[in-house]
Amino acid sequence: MLGEPFEQSRVACAEVEINLAHAGSGTPLLLLHGYPQTHVMWHRVAPALAEHFHVVCADLRGYGDSSKPAGSADHSTYSKRVMARDMVEVMAQLGYREFHIAGHDRGARVTHRMALDHPGKVLKVCVMDIVPTLHMFRTTDQEFATAYYHWFFLIQPDGLPEHLIGLDPDHYLRAKLDKWSGANAEFAPEALAEYLRCFRDPETIHATCEDYRAAASIDLEHDKRDLNRKIDCPLLALWGAEGLVQRKYRVLDVWREFARHVQGRALECGHFLPEEAPDAVIKELVAFFTAR
Repeated sequence: MLGEPFEQSRVACAEVEINLAHAGSGTPLLLLHGYPQTHVMWHRVAPALAEHFHVVCADLRGYGDSSKPAGSADHSTYSKRVMARDMVEVMAQLGYREFHIAGHDRGARVTHRMALDHPGKVLKVCVMDIVPTLHMFRTTDQEFATAYYHWFFLIQPDGLPEHLIGLDPDHYLRAKLDKWSGANAEFAPEALAEYLRCFRDPETIHATCEDYRAAASIDLEHDKRDLNRKIDCPLLALWGAEGLVQRKYRVLDVWREFARHVQGRALECGHFLPEEAPDAVIKELVAFFTAR
């Protein structure tokens, strides 16, 4: 889907195989997608970024064409700590001990954890359309629960969300894209076809539910233990001006509670920044990751 000059590859980590596409040269830049998408979500920005960086677009474990291990009782199989470790292993196998990261949505939560757990490997980070998970749960109210109802639906036990989503995964995925995107958003048909192909897999549906179950349990334990730690590397926060993150949070103020060197702004779009506002995303990422 990303096409030339991107090369598709699978990298075997200790526990899973990670599917990715990569191209370009120079400083490595890892791009991590969100829910319910795959690495294909970067298709409108990755080619331009590859003119400046060695761009690596990876499917998180449980998503896309990466491995989808069954969930565990404590949901640690899909903890952000484990998902971050996967990506550190991927970058090491590509020959990199240090790299930049930009993450959107769930990928941004993996990025947050990676910056805490592997500070010597992460040069700079960009997080798109989130504030930290712990802060969002601690400030949950009716507005948040209504807009982000899936946070509470997907964590239900005993296969309930898996069964209900599995009855019509195409409708569910299309509804997510429509509800979270801005007024003028258009998704490329080829990208949408890839999202649907991957999301129809019952193993993907289960894995993505486990991702959210981990976020509401073991991830919070990890985050609470790190409350007195801050991300040391430079952090760029970008978010959509038409979404909940803009309406509900003073985004930069929140991130300054979790990171030492914070900058960023809202872009004129909804939740899916790289697909809705690709030119602005390219401009912001190139400026941030090339600045000394």
